[in-house]
Amino acid sequence: MNEYLNIIAGVDEAGRGALAGPVYAAAVVLDYRYRIEGLDDSKKLTPKKREQLSAIIKQKSICWSVSSIDVNEIDRINILQATLLAMKNAILKLKRQPNLVLVDGNQSPELEYKVLKIVKGDSFVPAISAASILAKTERDKEMLNLHYQYPSYLFNKHKGYGTQEHMILLKNHGPCKEHRKSFSPVKDLINM
Repeated sequence: MNEYLNIIAGVDEAGRGALAGPVYAAAVVLDYRYRIEGLDDSKKLTPKKREQLSAIIKQKSICWSVSSIDVNEIDRINILQATLLAMKNAILKLKRQPNLVLVDGNQSPELEYKVLKIVKGDSFVPAISAASILAKTERDKEMLNLHYQYPSYLFNKHKGYGTQEHMILLKNHGPCKEHRKSFSPVKDLINM
């Protein structure tokens, strides 16, 4: 029997709630012959642990992919649609197309594959946990790049999320081109 007959992809996103930067999604097809210890929701892991696991996931998985949607597209189609599009693109970029897609949360992109939506799946479904880790580590790298382009906003620290520090910097400097203009705190500053 072919061990790859059932190709199960886990999918998750990172950056949906941020005020700046792209939204990322990852899709991962784990090779269940290799157990990866420590998989969990990326938010529960330290940056160092995420990086370690990211390398192992990329090495030990049958296949994986990452996709992102930029700020302009987020503002144009809204964050939910942008997130679903990033998920769909990540799935379609997989080298092996899945028979089943496990999506973290209660909404999923329209796909021609069987899809199961699993709320909090990133905490207990290994393939979704792996996708959560890849999406988060890849987005964090991009936010570090944006920090070098826009050092005044300290994207390296808060990763674009609406922390108190970010809100103060946003008020002091106004939004940059990587801020999501359709999000209330940013929109409110523009309309002042």
